[in-house]
Amino acid sequence: MDPFPLRPFQTHGYDCTDIKETFGPVSKTPSGLYIIQPEGSNAPFEAFCDMDYKGGGWTVIQKRIDGTVDFQRTWLDYMDGFGDLSGEFWLGLRKTFCILNQKNTSFMLNIALEAEDGALAYATYDNFWLEDEKTSFTMHVGRYFGTAGDAIRGHRKEHNQNAMPFSTFDMDNDGCYPSCTMHGKSVNSCSALNNRSGWWFNQCGLANLNGVHRVTRGVEIPGIHWSTWKQNNSTVKIKSVSMKIRRTYQPFYK
Repeated sequence: MDPFPLRPFQTHGYDCTDIKETFGPVSKTPSGLYIIQPEGSNAPFEAFCDMDYKGGGWTVIQKRIDGTVDFQRTWLDYMDGFGDLSGEFWLGLRKTFCILNQKNTSFMLNIALEAEDGALAYATYDNFWLEDEKTSFTMHVGRYFGTAGDAIRGHRKEHNQNAMPFSTFDMDNDGCYPSCTMHGKSVNSCSALNNRSGWWFNQCGLANLNGVHRVTRGVEIPGIHWSTWKQNNSTVKIKSVSMKIRRTYQPFYK
């Protein structure tokens, strides 16, 4: 049985943190679909709020579970969002930007990872924000904390995805112009190398949480990966992942 309601609660808030703070003190605020309208945005939209993970108040912006939703998408799809908010989905760059761009707020990003063998890890960044559509939603992250390693910054300068614009196969912003070298091979497009998925690539980097779900496809390809997460010196094969944002408060949670 799915514990989450399939239809959104008729509750409005700026984001899931706002809803948690407003209604949490007076009643149990369950995880599920809510209607939010970030400050300054033109219209409300549905979002999945995780009210249980690490104190709750998280707006989920991406979720991968079982490979039922195709993440091999165009630029327009990644801007507007796709999938099923009660299952696998990408909320959309425009909606995520609206949440992050509210006045007098800052947000942390949490990435929760599950391996094929059930092992768990996470990576958190305490100041996550996006530039606007004109810059292709360039991503910025603050200090890292977690158990999965800082794959966004990586180990080498050319792999650092911080301050990189978003890329898709039909909107190439990955820094591989005219080409870059990966494992001794020439690469023209990181999105093409990653089976037409969209991400903040940089030559092509150590992180891509929007790659093909290898577990269900049963193939060895550059799928969902967070290459700083290792067990026995081998990169962990990822089965599920979620990306969540929450307003930042001090002290930074651990």
